[in-house]
Amino acid sequence: MSESSMRAVGWARSIPVASEVRAARQWAREHLESLGWTTTAPETVDAVLLTVSELVTNAHVHAHSTAQLVLVWDDRCLHVCVHDSSANLPAPRSPSTERTSGRGMFLVDALADTWEAHPCTDGKTVIACFRPPDRPTRTPDEPGEPDGPEQAATPTGEVREGEVREGAD
Repeated sequence: MSESSMRAVGWARSIPVASEVRAARQWAREHLESLGWTTTAPETVDAVLLTVSELVTNAHVHAHSTAQLVLVWDDRCLHVCVHDSSANLPAPRSPSTERTSGRGMFLVDALADTWEAHPCTDGKTVIACFRPPDRPTRTPDEPGEPDGPEQAATPTGEVREGEVREGAD
């Protein structure tokens, strides 16, 4: 592999408004297990799953939209991407004893190594990145990966059938 290319693997799933956020967390946990993170980086797994919950909930509650959830591991960072149909970009707000909501992005800001939001023609994509303290050595193409093809996606949300294996920077 040349220096101008990178190896990445990713998965994508639509989470309709009518579905439970719990389903998104369970789906994400399965893929984190396939990377070996539940054993090597359990605290990071907890942070990722809470972030998945917050971002999918925001898509459902604030955008009244299906959440397009994409996970991409590029050997340096796990990119947790959620696309929804609202053009309104999120911003962390300080917790308040007067509000019963509004803490989601404050939590994402505290949990993720970095996060950003990008406007799109059909809404926005929020991307949170996580680096585990101990990088896992197991990759999804090793034994133990679930059978069957998944949809794969780039960190910007482009979805393709199969796994993302190599691509130019």
